[in-house]
Amino acid sequence: MFKSLNIDPEKEERIIKAATRVFAENGYEKASTNAIVKEAKISKGILFHYFKSKKELYVSLYEHLSDLFTEKIYERIDREEHDIFVTIRSVTLIKFELFSAYPDLINFLTSAFSEEAPDVKDDIEKYKAKMVESSFATLFSNVDTSKFKDGIDVGKSIQIIYWTFEGIANQQQQKAKSLSVAEINQEEVLAEMDAYVELLKVSFYK
Repeated sequence: MFKSLNIDPEKEERIIKAATRVFAENGYEKASTNAIVKEAKISKGILFHYFKSKKELYVSLYEHLSDLFTEKIYERIDREEHDIFVTIRSVTLIKFELFSAYPDLINFLTSAFSEEAPDVKDDIEKYKAKMVESSFATLFSNVDTSKFKDGIDVGKSIQIIYWTFEGIANQQQQKAKSLSVAEINQEEVLAEMDAYVELLKVSFYK
């Protein structure tokens, strides 16, 4: 639910779908609330009854869809897997599944990732940082440390591994800005990831 607001579920779904598409296609500044209410089949008065401004709607939508995306990853991830590289690859494959199932959601999050509008940029960056910290703790809290080389700082090693794949993900998001979900070359992404996995294993694993 949007910020735990008391919105009729069917009406809320229409607002989410309309706002997701309009913001994804136009970016924050060019997106029109008139287009959103028209597509959602509600009045502007109703929209601004729930959200004080376009900014509040955008930030609330970003938080809602980020949480939804993360929840869907956690639903599919194998919590019994303790190899960090297997977990990272699994997350990537799950993301590809979600890309196909929820293209509008992914297009919005990709757009928000590089949103430069001063009104919302700081809010997005802060929430993104919070999500990264939370996902790091959730995904890597039970990593099998016995696989790492003796004498190595495992905590720092895990951080380097995570930063590496965050960097790959960020690069892919930049590329995806000019592509549709269907145009993303999954095999190319996985091949690049696997090349880094082999390199990092040599560096950190026994």
